[in-house]
Amino acid sequence: MTTPLGDFTVGSREERRATVTRRTRETAVTVTLALDGSGTAETATGIGFYDHLLGSFAHHGLFDLVVSAEGDLHVDEHHTVEDVALVLGAAFAEALGERAGIGRFGEASVPMDEALASAVVDVGGRPYAVIDLPFRAERAGGLPLQLVEHALEAFARTSGTTLHVRGRARNDHHLAEAAWKALGRAMRAACEPDPRRTGIPSTKGALG
Repeated sequence: MTTPLGDFTVGSREERRATVTRRTRETAVTVTLALDGSGTAETATGIGFYDHLLGSFAHHGLFDLVVSAEGDLHVDEHHTVEDVALVLGAAFAEALGERAGIGRFGEASVPMDEALASAVVDVGGRPYAVIDLPFRAERAGGLPLQLVEHALEAFARTSGTTLHVRGRARNDHHLAEAAWKALGRAMRAACEPDPRRTGIPSTKGALG
């Protein structure tokens, strides 16, 4: 399955593994993703807390993930955060291929001290995002927290995922981290092969 945006380059695509690059005047981003990994992550976005979230996502989803990003951080963090999420989503779309024989749906809830976040996903090719993460402050480390919602929307767009992410907390760090951990676990459940499923997981016989 190809992504809905035309400016991505697929460097390689193996069985449930992909490398995708996107270069613009604002950023240069490369993501290598293995769906059937062990949860290792190497992330270098230039935004420490974003790296932390991406690492948590990979670790709890058991995805192997390498992210390399150079962006116009002298302007602000927006373009880098958005483009990393777009390329990450595109890598999922490429690694999933025709999306045959998978669970398709996944859900998870993750507590982190006083925080609780849940993610429910459908990787059936219909991009949509509903996000309810009521942050209290403007930033966590170097990441503007309003970009957490934007990143999740961008990821949904290029991965072809319907995702609902909700949470409540007193601590913004805990809320963001719990949300990305929950998303990782939900995506793992949705992307994993279902031994009882053959073909496309849809009564229509087609996804998207």
